[in-house]
Amino acid sequence: MMASPAMCLCVLCGLPGSGKSRLAQAVHGYIQKQGWRTLILSYDELIPENAFDLNTSQTRWKQHRQVVLSCLESFLQDPGAPSPCHSDGGVQEHFNQAVEQQEVLVTLQNTSQPARLVLLLDDNFYYQSMRYEVYQLARKYSISFCQVYLHCPVEVCFYRNQDRGLPVSDEIIMEMSKRIEPPNTAKNHWEKSSLTLNSTEDITDITIQKLLQLFTSALENPLSPVEDDSEQREADREQCASSVMHQADRACRRLVTQTMQMARVNNMSHEVLSALASDLSKQKGCFLRELRRHVLQELPSHKGELVDVEWLVSRAVGMFEQERDVILQRHGIGTRAQIS
Repeated sequence: MMASPAMCLCVLCGLPGSGKSRLAQAVHGYIQKQGWRTLILSYDELIPENAFDLNTSQTRWKQHRQVVLSCLESFLQDPGAPSPCHSDGGVQEHFNQAVEQQEVLVTLQNTSQPARLVLLLDDNFYYQSMRYEVYQLARKYSISFCQVYLHCPVEVCFYRNQDRGLPVSDEIIMEMSKRIEPPNTAKNHWEKSSLTLNSTEDITDITIQKLLQLFTSALENPLSPVEDDSEQREADREQCASSVMHQADRACRRLVTQTMQMARVNNMSHEVLSALASDLSKQKGCFLRELRRHVLQELPSHKGELVDVEWLVSRAVGMFEQERDVILQRHGIGTRAQIS
């Protein structure tokens, strides 16, 4: 019978080309020799390539990510049982193949003592909300959680990206660099078990030792499920989300008004002004709906964690400004710097 392993979910986050996959392989090779076990879960390999096409629906891409989390949850419940396969575009099949090819179950079954298993989730995870979903999963099953953020200049990512089997466009990397949210241990209690690495440097024994210390500390401090006060927590979350949404809505309205005023000052035609107003209104509606979902995901799920509403609103307005700029450029009006 397979001994139940002590598991740690480790999120590897950073820009495309920052060296996440290279680091995962280096960690795998080193800690295997120390008697640890690893399972590398690369989102690029789990999610079908066509899901990353910019012309496809973002909803479809998000659905694939949810299937990955579902497969991960099944594994956490019973590592010895493969994830049930359904028609999800191959995500679950790829997940099962990763477990089989890395011989995770074989090594666990051949271990007489409870093993230490580190699951390395290799993805960009550029929003905190993406990482928080993994944290919630770890807490649900009382296992360990940690994060490794690979800091890397955009220019280096551009260069490394060219050597990838499936390179992404420089535009995507640049846009992601504007939106990425590194772990913030000062603001987010749930991100306290995090390590930032300068990925422009070589992976040394010192780097590996830092990671090993991070994993060891996390495994010694598994998360605890939240007490069942779900109704009160949900009410508090809804109240906080409503406050964020109210302030964000007002700020976005002001931004739209300012944008239209500046467009009129620049003597844009009536047709352009009408189309611009319509696009901004539609984009604002879509943005606020998506923002509410992200806000609810990011708000703390248990007592004792402070919420920086001002920071959430400021970040949201910054994101809407970026979407506003795309609309301006589409209408040939210019960038934010030119119109503000």
